[in-house]
Amino acid sequence: MRRSSTPYLIKRLSKIINQWYVQRFIAPQFDSLGSIPEIAHPRSLVIFGRNIHLGKYAQIICAKDNCVRFTSWPSKQADAEIIIGDFCLISPGVRISAAKSIRIGDNCMFAANVIISDSDWHGIYNRIRPFRCTKSVVIENNVWLGERVIVNKGVTIGENSVVGAGSIVTKSIPANSVAAGNPARIIKIINPKRRMLKRELLFKDAEHYFYNQDQLDKYMLGNNGWWNWLRALLSPNRND
Repeated sequence: MRRSSTPYLIKRLSKIINQWYVQRFIAPQFDSLGSIPEIAHPRSLVIFGRNIHLGKYAQIICAKDNCVRFTSWPSKQADAEIIIGDFCLISPGVRISAAKSIRIGDNCMFAANVIISDSDWHGIYNRIRPFRCTKSVVIENNVWLGERVIVNKGVTIGENSVVGAGSIVTKSIPANSVAAGNPARIIKIINPKRRMLKRELLFKDAEHYFYNQDQLDKYMLGNNGWWNWLRALLSPNRND
């Protein structure tokens, strides 16, 4: 569709239903949850395993054709863990799979189809079961991973760093770096003294932020009529 014909009240009702669904069916799957997250298409969020923690004011954008997946696999030694900090943005297709530990800091942004895994899942010579092929992953505060970035086991990505789209991270990246490539290499240094606006700023006054989001919906959709919306669903034309 070229534009949304959805009436504002339908969009508002959809948000209320989504919030109820998240609170009823999604929230209990986390071992801890800072606040009820904003999740687009929450039925496309797949959570498996224990020790999965999500901080406050998370925004998770799922898509019907591109699920977001958090998976922690148990072992004989201990259950794996996934810990995600506050104010994080997670886009469609992100997959986080832990056999030991994946820790993600505050204000992180993951673009579409990012993959983070702390294990090779099978040994080179023993391909029947995992054997000494797992190392923890740490992603520090305010890290931005571009589209289709792959983060491998044993990697630490330092605070404020950016990893370019399509990169494969096989070794740790220091703080305040821009890295790109396969394997990812540092191509630029970020000035840590320069003022940086982080996602937490959006929620400094959370009530005001959510009010503005609602007012934006009302402005964009307020003139959409019910009959035109039904017609667009049943018989769309070039104006839709």
